[in-house]
Amino acid sequence: MMKKTFFCGLLFLMCSVSVLAQGGGIPVDGIVAVIGKEIIMQSDLEKHYLDYTAQFNTVEDPEETRCYILETLMFNKLMVNQAELDSIEVTDEEVDYLVNSRLSYFLQQVGGNTKYIEEYFHKPISEIKKDLKEMMYEQALIDQVQSKITSNITVTPSEVKQFAKNLSADSLPVVPTSYQFGEIVKIPPVSEEETEAVKARLNEYRERVLRGEKFSMLARLYSDDPGSASKGGDLGFVERGTLYPEFEAVAFNLKSGEISQVLKTRAGYHIIQMIERKGESIHVAHILIQPKPSTEEQVKAISYLDSVRGIIINEKLSLEEAAKRFSEGPTKSNGGMVVNPYTNSHNFDRQSLDEATFASINKLIPGEYSECVPFVNDDGIMAYRLIYLKEKVAEHRANIVEDYDMIKNAALEEKKYNALQKWVVDKVKVTSIKLNAQYKECSFVTKWQIP
Repeated sequence: MMKKTFFCGLLFLMCSVSVLAQGGGIPVDGIVAVIGKEIIMQSDLEKHYLDYTAQFNTVEDPEETRCYILETLMFNKLMVNQAELDSIEVTDEEVDYLVNSRLSYFLQQVGGNTKYIEEYFHKPISEIKKDLKEMMYEQALIDQVQSKITSNITVTPSEVKQFAKNLSADSLPVVPTSYQFGEIVKIPPVSEEETEAVKARLNEYRERVLRGEKFSMLARLYSDDPGSASKGGDLGFVERGTLYPEFEAVAFNLKSGEISQVLKTRAGYHIIQMIERKGESIHVAHILIQPKPSTEEQVKAISYLDSVRGIIINEKLSLEEAAKRFSEGPTKSNGGMVVNPYTNSHNFDRQSLDEATFASINKLIPGEYSECVPFVNDDGIMAYRLIYLKEKVAEHRANIVEDYDMIKNAALEEKKYNALQKWVVDKVKVTSIKLNAQYKECSFVTKWQIP
């Protein structure tokens, strides 16, 4: 059940890219609407319209689309006007965090190269951040006003049941096959000799760079980081709190062009090259080498898990008991269950599983353990595990029994939507609103009571 709504402020966020760019091709300007003390200019509307059409390629009815975008902007300005009336404040720290997060997202889309961002916006990073700061300040105000309206809204089980009852069968989504699984993990130990050999290799690479070889070439040849090796070790611009603490402690103290000494994180051993720093953002590259366990240790790990599998089956141990006795790694404290990092739940669909894990799980029936299988953990470390399939739910049309949480969230969102809609209807009655005659024929979702 989809509703055409502007109440989530989505368009404001969606258009935060194009409105930073130069507004070529928008020759006219003027006031389109006034909401309290807030003004919407024709140039603002056109910039958002151009971005909308760029993202969706075609627009069947340009004027209807402009009306839709305009109502979204009017809603945002109504929220900002209310924030000012309520004396809501947003700190510089909050705005800076939002700006840096948005800029980091932009940079990730282009491989971390600021040059591409600056070329697209026709502005240096400093000016882009300045423009973003104004936008993110307004968005923070909108978020706080919406939160005041909806934060205390909840739904009861009876409301969830009624919501589900009112849904037509066709409006219910098809839920793909999902899996819940656990694991018993064994990480083969790495010898001291291997560790020292890795450090020596990294020191050798560091010396080669200092003698004139390209850091990026060595990273492509030797780094064990699959995400950055093909990019010459380039991690792009990063903010504090996004990398391993030990990595950041060294990286943020490097000068431009400097190469760090060898350092250790959970992922392995690194050397870091500082490319540039802008404020609290750093642009760095690294070479990662992960010490590998010997073949003998790998064979021991496989043998260990084979024995563990036999014990679990013979003693009829629960996954939680088995994990506590035999497993290593973070899932040991979670009763052995694996958490989906995308949803923070135990449910995985096909798209959220890597090929090797899916291949193992797909052979199991609920309550069964796999044979010992190799895998790479979240830190990129080679390990082995037994996979336990706890539950498999076949693809089905969503229903309140199997998908209660999903339907509950949908019911909650509708209730929040209705609260926001009522708030807008009530608020426009006491807010001065003026609209350019050109747009008074728009078929708005809300009756704006415009004279």
